[in-house]
Amino acid sequence: MKKLNLLILAVLAATSVATAQLTYKGGADVLGAHNGYGRGCVMCHSPHSGTLGNGRTISYDPQNGMYALWGQQLGPLYGQTFSFSGDGKSTYSVTLPSRGTLTSAHDANTVILFCLSCHDGVLTNVGMMQGQTVETLPIVGGTAPTLLAKAAPSGGNAYNNDHPVGGYALVSCGGTYDWDCTGGGNTTTPITMNGTASSAFLINYPASFWNGSNPLASFSGTVNAVTCTTCHDQHSMTLYSNKTGSYSTMFFIRGYYNPNANGNSVAQFCRNCHGGESNESHGLMNVPTI
Repeated sequence: MKKLNLLILAVLAATSVATAQLTYKGGADVLGAHNGYGRGCVMCHSPHSGTLGNGRTISYDPQNGMYALWGQQLGPLYGQTFSFSGDGKSTYSVTLPSRGTLTSAHDANTVILFCLSCHDGVLTNVGMMQGQTVETLPIVGGTAPTLLAKAAPSGGNAYNNDHPVGGYALVSCGGTYDWDCTGGGNTTTPITMNGTASSAFLINYPASFWNGSNPLASFSGTVNAVTCTTCHDQHSMTLYSNKTGSYSTMFFIRGYYNPNANGNSVAQFCRNCHGGESNESHGLMNVPTI
C-alpha cells in the first residue's frame, strides 16, 4: 500500500512539473496561435531539409530553407508584385524577392515574403491554419480572417484592403500628419522622437515601441518604412515587453493592446506612427493609456 501511495505521488508530481512547463504568465505560452496546435517553432521553421522537412512539396528552389530555416512554401510568391491599400498608385506596391536572390532573413522584403507564405492563403498552401483568429474580437465578437489574399474582394487586388508595407510605406517627421521627431522619410537616418508632443506620448504610452528597439525596416537603403514585424511580434501573441516593462497584448501586436469599451490602448498603438492623430499633437499632454 505504501509503495502504491508513493507511486501515485510520483505521478502527480511529474504531472505538476509537466503542466508548469506548458504554462506562462496568464496560463498560456506566448507563442499563442503560432504554437501551431502543439507543433511549436516547426510550424514556420524546419530544423532539417527546409520545406521538404515540413512535408511540403516544392518546385526547384536553390535556397530552400537556407534563411531562418524557413519551412514554408515560397515558390508561388517569388517575384510577385502586390498593391496595398492607399491611393491606388504604384507607390504602395511591393515586389517580393525573386527565386534565388535572398540574402538575409532580416531583409524587409524577405520578411514580407516569409509572412505571406503562411498568411496569403491563395498562392500558398496554408498547412494547419484555420484561416480565422484564435482570439475572439473584443467588443464586437467573432473572429477576423488571417488569410489576407483569400479575404480580398472578389475580382479585386489581393491586398488593396490591407495596411501598406514596403519601401514606400514610410514613417515621416514634421508636417500636419507626421510625428514630432527628426529623421524619417526616404533617408538613412533613423527616427528620433525628440519634440514636446512625442516626449509626452512616450510617457503616456509607455508600451510604445519607440521606448524599445526601433522596429522600422530598411528596404534597399530606405529606412523608417513599415514591414510586417513593425506592428507584429510573431513570437509573442499575449505579451509585449520593452525597457519600461511588460504589457498584455493580442494578435501579436507590438505594444499594450487591450481593446475595451472605454479604453484607448488600440488608438495609442496606431499613434506610434500616426503621430498627427495623437492627443499630444492636439495639445492634450496628459491623457494616459487605459
